[in-house]
Amino acid sequence: MSEPIVAIVGKPNVGKSTLFNYLAGKRISIVEDTPGVTRDRVYAETNWRGRDFTLIDTGGIEPNTNDVILSQMREQANLAIAMADVIVFLTDVKQGVTAADQDIAVMLKKAKKPVVLVCNKADNFQKDRHEIYEFYNLGLGEPFPISAANALGIGDVLDEIYEKFPPQDDKEEEKNVIKVAVIGKPNVGKSSLINKILGENRSIVSDVAGTTRDAIDTNFQNEMGNYVLIDTAGIRKKSKVTESIEKFSIMRTLLAIERSDVCLMMIDAEEGVTDQDAKIAGEAHEAGKGVIIVVNKWDLVEKETGTLENYKKEIYARLKYLSYAPILFISAKTGQRVNKLFELINSAYEQNTRRIPTATLNQVINEAIALVQPPSDKGKRLKILYGTQCATRPPTFIIFVNDKDLFHFSYERYLVNQLRKEFGFEGTPVRIIAREKIAKGDVD
Repeated sequence: MSEPIVAIVGKPNVGKSTLFNYLAGKRISIVEDTPGVTRDRVYAETNWRGRDFTLIDTGGIEPNTNDVILSQMREQANLAIAMADVIVFLTDVKQGVTAADQDIAVMLKKAKKPVVLVCNKADNFQKDRHEIYEFYNLGLGEPFPISAANALGIGDVLDEIYEKFPPQDDKEEEKNVIKVAVIGKPNVGKSSLINKILGENRSIVSDVAGTTRDAIDTNFQNEMGNYVLIDTAGIRKKSKVTESIEKFSIMRTLLAIERSDVCLMMIDAEEGVTDQDAKIAGEAHEAGKGVIIVVNKWDLVEKETGTLENYKKEIYARLKYLSYAPILFISAKTGQRVNKLFELINSAYEQNTRRIPTATLNQVINEAIALVQPPSDKGKRLKILYGTQCATRPPTFIIFVNDKDLFHFSYERYLVNQLRKEFGFEGTPVRIIAREKIAKGDVD
């Protein structure tokens, strides 16, 4: 089930980032920071009154020069409007209603999206709350006075946001729907692949309401199952990201990865794996999604004996952390092997959501220990007591040990390889978490 998206918009210097940081870090519990973007704090997965949602901060995009403040403000407001289910329109109570506020209000009215109008910097709550009445002139309903810096009035705003969320989807309806994000740098054929799928295998196709926040989400059904295909904007190299619209393209792609179950990592066969491909693939891996490497434009590559196998070796050499991901060579233009994608998608989804019984898991762990003894350091040997699976998406296992410091990465990797050897897990990351537990009879 897709989580609602809440975007904080407003002119510069009204406190958008302050409000975002407070909501994401204090007042609401953080479910998890989105992998790969914690350094920028562009968005966070959060929760209020039991409802998970994604919070977006648009405050990180600043105009390049003072001459384009208004145009840049419009740009980021329009992008946020397109992505969001609910919009928090943040204003400054001390400045009063400005021309920029009026400009944003007009755009929000045209968009017909739910809006929560918030007047920030009401630091003297008793005095400043009386200054909000002029904000009724914006025509966006009741303004809520807050002080983001002092955490005043924020609970009322969160309750209002909650009331404006779209109805929760029926989980049973989406239970068997696999969300597939098509990711990669620009011009590798992402949209062409989706168009080929929809054009040749169309059964039930409809646009998903409210999903312009990404690029396009499309419901699709064939004999292999039910899917949502997510066409993303390509991620360009950071050095080329100079305009705010490009920064939002990156954010939309990262959001698409987070919302997906399986990612199709598309690579241009003529270019091979680039540094940018490695970064994008890394985002999907860190997010714990099922991953399939799709090499497009294979029809344009001159082939001889061993070309395909050598190409696979080169890919895995560049993307070592994706050694579990199957590789499919296709042509989105001609349709070559496109029909084989859904078998791989179903398999990756199944493996990503797979759960292993505890007894079976510990049998495999014990066999692995018997084959290769755990490491020791300064006379103390690592003891693995038992393991249990604590999560899926991706499969995540807790291994209880006597000393976490002895649980070296090399032995963790060995156990992961043994788990893959026994259970497969093709197309999905596998994670192991070590926790200390004193074994009976242990004496220091």
